[in-house]
Amino acid sequence: MKVIANVPLQAPFNGPEAWGTDLAFQGNYAFVGNYEGFTVHDIGDPTHPKAVAQVECPGGQNDISVSGDLLFLSIDDPRSDDTCASTPADPFSDPEWEGIRIFDISDKTHPRYVSAVQTECGSHTHTIVPGKDSGTLYLYVSSPGPIPGSKGCPAPHENISIVEVPVEEPARARVVAKPEILKERVIDENADFPSAGCHDITAYPEKGLAAGACFGDGILMDVSDPVKPRLLQLVSDRENFSIWHSATFNEAGTKVVFGDELGGGLAATCGASGEPTKGADAVYDITPGHELVRRGYFKIPRIQTPEENCVAHNGSLIPVPGRDVMVQAWYMGGVSVVDFTDSNAPKEIAYFERGPLRPGLQLGGSWSAYYYNGYIYSSDITKGLDVLRVDDPVTDPAKSVRMTELNAQSQRSYGGA
Repeated sequence: MKVIANVPLQAPFNGPEAWGTDLAFQGNYAFVGNYEGFTVHDIGDPTHPKAVAQVECPGGQNDISVSGDLLFLSIDDPRSDDTCASTPADPFSDPEWEGIRIFDISDKTHPRYVSAVQTECGSHTHTIVPGKDSGTLYLYVSSPGPIPGSKGCPAPHENISIVEVPVEEPARARVVAKPEILKERVIDENADFPSAGCHDITAYPEKGLAAGACFGDGILMDVSDPVKPRLLQLVSDRENFSIWHSATFNEAGTKVVFGDELGGGLAATCGASGEPTKGADAVYDITPGHELVRRGYFKIPRIQTPEENCVAHNGSLIPVPGRDVMVQAWYMGGVSVVDFTDSNAPKEIAYFERGPLRPGLQLGGSWSAYYYNGYIYSSDITKGLDVLRVDDPVTDPAKSVRMTELNAQSQRSYGGA
């Protein structure tokens, strides 16, 4: 695997905390979130990508997704109001806003702010789930919490928020449900991150399933009725998993890979003393009865220095017919391609990494790495957008698969791409 192009972060998205975040794709465009807003890149020629629009709209993390003419951003950072001119606010202040921002991207060179929806405890991430008709989308909003004493994030926060978006009238988007899918869970107050709520959810609507990485636990849900998700199973791994983060289904919907963000992305967990089952991935088989059965673990095999933050982060499936292969970001651990066809023994088949930024442990490296139409795109937190090519007999068949849109947390089968 090698980098064939890079687009550096451009002012004002190159400040000390103007970190690059998540990615989404549509046609010949890549959309890259940043704590200061988002950038639209023309990737019609992947060897020469170029920024065609940059929208200043501060708010962490600005995780991003797209559908048709709409773009959505997640804000999990108290703001003075819902506009792009907002300023930082105290979570106990009034007014205080966190949630989803919506943009019109019918003109990719001039995205237009449309509206916003406030959600309980904000929106750390969100997941697009299609409605039962083409005129409606739903966003499953994940967020940590509660914050005792705050108005916007009250206890017990055992729910997610579901935002309904009328596609033709997105300004009418609103919260339509707050299902208490985590009502029976028990929070481990001694955990590294003893939070209620979920960190993120990956939906596979064609299978009627969604997998949630919910800080101390992983969950499997039935989402055949998108407004009434139903908990199928909750699993824990107190010995190995610290912060359940991210989930990726295989094409058949018979497996799901959960990641553990040990240290919250700020720690050097891939050093010589790091354990192979911590800060790692875990592969779970999904039985015909929708039971999660843990099989194997995967962690990058390379030893990282104490100055490199490294842990499992965001990835996506690589559409290899007949095999289960994914690409994944590991912060300064780089970008890794993993074959998990054998659930018990997942293995790395390709990787790229830059090494440490400069002396001292700091946030950096690949935030998200996704496969789209023959290339891997990585949002590097401080270096910008990387385009990588992997040439391997295992992954080469994926190059013939064409997608028209990709939101990694809203999976589609290859045939439905």
